Amino acid sequence: MPGENLTRDEAHERAGLVAVDGYEVALDLRSAVGGAERPDRTFRSVTTLRFRRTGAGDATFVDLIAPSVDAVTLNGRALDPAVVFDGTRIALDGLADENVLVVDAQCAYSRTGEGMHRFVDPEDGEVYLYTQYEPADARRVFANFEQPDLKAPYRFEVTAPEGWTVWSNGAGEQGADGVWRFAETAPISTYITCVVAGPYHYVTDSYTRVLGDGTELEIPLGAMCRKGLAKHFDADDVFLITKQGLDFFHENFDYPYPFGKYDQAFVPEYNLGAMENPGLVTFTEECVYRGKVTRAAYERRANVILHEMAHMWFGDLVTMVWWDDLWLKESFADFMGSFSLAEATRFTDSWVTFANNRKAWAYRADQLPSTHPITADIRDLEDAKLNFDGITYAKGASVLKQLVAYAGRDAFLEGSRRYFKRHAYGNTRLADLLTVLEETSGRDMKAWAKSWLQTSGVNSLTPDVTYDAEGRITELAVLQDGGEPRPHRAAVGLYRLTDGALVRYARVEADITGARTVISELAGAERPDLVLVNDDDLTYCKIRFDEDSLATLRGHLGDITDPLARALCWSALWNLTRDGLMPARDFVRVALDFAGRETDIGVLQMVHAWARSAVVHYAAPAWRAEGGRLLAEGALGELRIAEPGSEHQLTWARFFAAVASSDADFQLLEGLLDGTAAIDGLEVDQELRWAFLEPLATHGRADEARIGAELTRDDTATGKRHQVRCLAARPSEAVKAQAWAQVVESDQLSNALVGATIGGFVQPSQRELIAPYTEKYFAAIERIWSERSIQIGMDVVRGLFPGLQDRPETLAATDAWLAEHADAAPALRRLVLEARDDLARALRAQECDQRAA
Repeated sequence: MPGENLTRDEAHERAGLVAVDGYEVALDLRSAVGGAERPDRTFRSVTTLRFRRTGAGDATFVDLIAPSVDAVTLNGRALDPAVVFDGTRIALDGLADENVLVVDAQCAYSRTGEGMHRFVDPEDGEVYLYTQYEPADARRVFANFEQPDLKAPYRFEVTAPEGWTVWSNGAGEQGADGVWRFAETAPISTYITCVVAGPYHYVTDSYTRVLGDGTELEIPLGAMCRKGLAKHFDADDVFLITKQGLDFFHENFDYPYPFGKYDQAFVPEYNLGAMENPGLVTFTEECVYRGKVTRAAYERRANVILHEMAHMWFGDLVTMVWWDDLWLKESFADFMGSFSLAEATRFTDSWVTFANNRKAWAYRADQLPSTHPITADIRDLEDAKLNFDGITYAKGASVLKQLVAYAGRDAFLEGSRRYFKRHAYGNTRLADLLTVLEETSGRDMKAWAKSWLQTSGVNSLTPDVTYDAEGRITELAVLQDGGEPRPHRAAVGLYRLTDGALVRYARVEADITGARTVISELAGAERPDLVLVNDDDLTYCKIRFDEDSLATLRGHLGDITDPLARALCWSALWNLTRDGLMPARDFVRVALDFAGRETDIGVLQMVHAWARSAVVHYAAPAWRAEGGRLLAEGALGELRIAEPGSEHQLTWARFFAAVASSDADFQLLEGLLDGTAAIDGLEVDQELRWAFLEPLATHGRADEARIGAELTRDDTATGKRHQVRCLAARPSEAVKAQAWAQVVESDQLSNALVGATIGGFVQPSQRELIAPYTEKYFAAIERIWSERSIQIGMDVVRGLFPGLQDRPETLAATDAWLAEHADAAPALRRLVLEARDDLARALRAQECDQRAA
């Protein structure tokens, strides 16, 4: 990625020199179709950029990543592209007070999901385009000032192949000349402009609402996907969630949706879950379900829809000055996604999912060596790309949830309303938000921010309980460790076994400060079987247990009647396992004992993932085979007794396939595929067929011909990804060598097929087979980082790290690379440091598990 970076200092200097009045961008995308397939296909991009000089100096630069520039004119003066364009920037000098820059360039179609991504559907040969820019890839499509604080209005016009439809942020129509022209946008940042083009299947609806002043707001709604997915597209549910979200945000934000229409595009080979482009939100098409999925999948999709909708206010209307304050949009959107989901949709238990799923992401990220405050120090664009992480999203959202408990819901929402009205179409920093929250809450937000937004790490809260001779509590204190103590607004719940159920009989909400806080209100309470700190999940912390409570959970976790309390206990036990404080085999046993009784399907899926990870990464090597056998045996048992046709049956079927390990297991999977075996109520649809086929390929029971036959059944884009993954999973030296070469030595695969190949290459049952690639990995990653896009570089460096070679020798090899590459790109070193930390954690956990043998 040489020359593609932009530093915070450069952006700050440029923002002090220029202000942008507007862009006119003309794209000719007719080259997307026709002719032989080739990797160097380009399109014409003509940008007219109007800007003013507002500071001292007469020289600056415009960002553009393109194979070539045909012409550059500044205020009517022709500039020589060979002189002013270096492949990533166009140098400008002789600026006037009012400036007009015109850049005529040939830009490249993308296969990596960055810039103008081009996808050819293998099912029907149709071509689909979409753009994806965050944090800084608009410069791959048109010349611009690529930084969030230089907002401007945009006018797009697009010439497209005959028969195509084109969408952008504003409403558009096709003229008599065949050109699509779009309404000028409000002032927005470069990274949220968007173009989608192709023969998409498109469905429309509308949303209406009477505003507080009596006027009627009407928002045209649209949703689209590839034609090949149209038969699976449940647009009605997408529109339902969309309307419920628009109701919620209008009721609580008191600021009408400011961007006209609201289209939602589900697009192929998407690197993210979704992107909040105003008026044209893009989503991964994996949110269009080809087969039967669980309620948890629909909940995840609804959460993403609402997360992106929250961005229309937090991020699009009001945008951070620089990526240091990325949390000002992502933390808020993550919090608002769960908040609105619980209060406005059928997914009323969304805070259970948040506690069990989203916060697990945060806890992991906050214990890595790369942990950072929520308000991070983002030196450049590479830093920014890596900070779309569990801290910025889930920890930030967790802290905001605590802020609501601390400052009050009404004060929080009123602060949000003032924030939007005061800074509409502008850019903000942390201080701007704290100002309005201090106004509405009357609390000292600076002290709160210092503790929660400007420090890193996660605290642990542990109950310390003493009892009198009659078994009543004499004192219950909460111990806080794990770095500098923070102020926590948290609840402490007392639970006891009653008629076979573990139920709460006392709860106190308190401010926990310092290393030890006595909860005086609980003195005299009857002895509990379980003390749960952070009951109701008000704060962000790792929950620990006293010995009696831990013993209760080992024997009665499934007896907890409250879904949120149960989810918190599952999460706490997993954190103990990851921290090497609970043997992995103990976690597996608890999972086998109680996962079958878990009613929340999202929590069950997380427990499955954790149990498998416990065996793969945290169990002592000598116990792995036994642990795998126990998981497969337990999964099959639960599969056979699950209610026929239920989502629990489907979830256990997928888990059984993931952990299958014996000949009998594989024979059952083969029978379910060929129809010689059946499980009452289990419909083996195409997605489940691929889930059953991959373990067969991994264990040498499905060859290339068998995998090819499955692709013939499912000759679609999704089927192709599954086929590539299965092919790379086969246990053969030649197969692994070919997969490695396709990813590491070649750049011909698209982003989606790179991910599929890596996913197939790395198999826990093939540790010895892929061991020779440890040395090759460290020899290749610096070259990969310098030659590939940052997205592909991240996928390769993370995905191929030899974490399955969980030996001290691998740790030593990682340390040696870090020592020898002290000057490597900081973002690359961060990825390697994170992977090293995961490996070191696994080795510590294995030692803990071995002691339990």
